Amino acid sequence: MVSRFASVVDCRETFLNYPHDFQRARGTCIRKTNLNQPWPSHSPRTHRETSVYISPQTTNSKLPQEQRPSVLVMSSYGGAFMPQINQSELTQLNDLSDFELLLSSDERLSICGFGSLLSERSARSTFTDLTNFRLARLNGFRRVFAHAAPIFFQRGIAKPQTKEISSLSVEPCQGESLIVTVFEIQRSEVPSFIEREHEFRFLAVVPETLDGIPFTSPAVLCARYTDEEYFEIRCKGSKEIYFQNYGRYNIDKIWRDDIFPCRVYLRH
Repeated sequence: MVSRFASVVDCRETFLNYPHDFQRARGTCIRKTNLNQPWPSHSPRTHRETSVYISPQTTNSKLPQEQRPSVLVMSSYGGAFMPQINQSELTQLNDLSDFELLLSSDERLSICGFGSLLSERSARSTFTDLTNFRLARLNGFRRVFAHAAPIFFQRGIAKPQTKEISSLSVEPCQGESLIVTVFEIQRSEVPSFIEREHEFRFLAVVPETLDGIPFTSPAVLCARYTDEEYFEIRCKGSKEIYFQNYGRYNIDKIWRDDIFPCRVYLRH
């Protein structure tokens, strides 16, 4: 039996077939989905598809060994040429001061979007003053449905009985790539962005154009985290903060490999 996820995986090829006609590509993806198909007893929850990390001398946090790509990256940042960087040393952004180091001269931050942020309309509903919305490619990452999303419980669309509670994230995967969007937001929007994407690991990455030309400055990507790091860094070791974000929905484990995508969310 073909799973709903298999239909979503086909969207990668659709975006590549229509790189300059985003609305047509997205519409094709939506028509391929089928909300009535049941999930199989086992399901690959990764969506393989663009990306590289770059270190602007901010907080250096290393990912677990199994998540470390070995690709080397070269780019320019802030007008100065940066040396070749080994992706085993990935830059993680932990607090507002880290994000501020990535601001452009006009006080804007580049965001690397996936999932619902592939839609400019959806992105603008979240970031009302975004600018320069465009498609890009991110090498060295793949999509994965691997975390429980509180917003699905808030909106009553999560199905814990069938474990259909997962939202989309990305994780490092050598040799893979994905289509993303890149756009800029104002400095004043950064704190709310951090709070809204509370459960993610924030990474500085360098996408490339669809023609393979690396961007000249990094963008922020929301990537897969771990429960341990989330509790210590985001919740600052506070059980009360964890309860407000997850515990009140009876979620005792966030990042996991035994859950399925929320079907309503997949319509994005």
